[in-house]
Amino acid sequence: MAETERSGQVVLEDAPTDVGGPFHILLVEDNPADVRLVQEGLRDAGIEHRLTVANDGVEAMERLHHLEEIGDPDIILLDLNLPRMGGHEVLQRVKAERRLRRIPVVILTTSAEEADVHEAYLNQVNSFVTKPVGFREFADLIKDLGEYWMRRVTLATRLGAPGLN
Repeated sequence: MAETERSGQVVLEDAPTDVGGPFHILLVEDNPADVRLVQEGLRDAGIEHRLTVANDGVEAMERLHHLEEIGDPDIILLDLNLPRMGGHEVLQRVKAERRLRRIPVVILTTSAEEADVHEAYLNQVNSFVTKPVGFREFADLIKDLGEYWMRRVTLATRLGAPGLN
């Protein structure tokens, strides 16, 4: 399968788009190097996916409010330290909206501050993960996240979640 990038989205060209198709991941990340590491980690793990990238919190919310254009993400990987709107505010807004709150949010950040962890869980984050500094460790982390969220967990978004749209 070939990957192409169009309008901030990395798409597996031959991937089906039905509920059982590739996992749709919304990655909210402003660091291009980290975006590339996530892409490579998912590819190395053999996880069939469609990746939509938002470079800041405002762009993430705009994409989530226009789901007919990008489709419902199965999971949101969210950095905390973002321009224009931080990750904590994005998390609060996602969990406050009925249509969006069923989408699991995983904080993926360099912060290991206890205050950030506490605030994220108070705002109903599904997981809080600190980014490792080494490439291999980061790739292993992405593989582990993919294995857990995309192969082991039953997600409402994969079931069609009737009545929540």
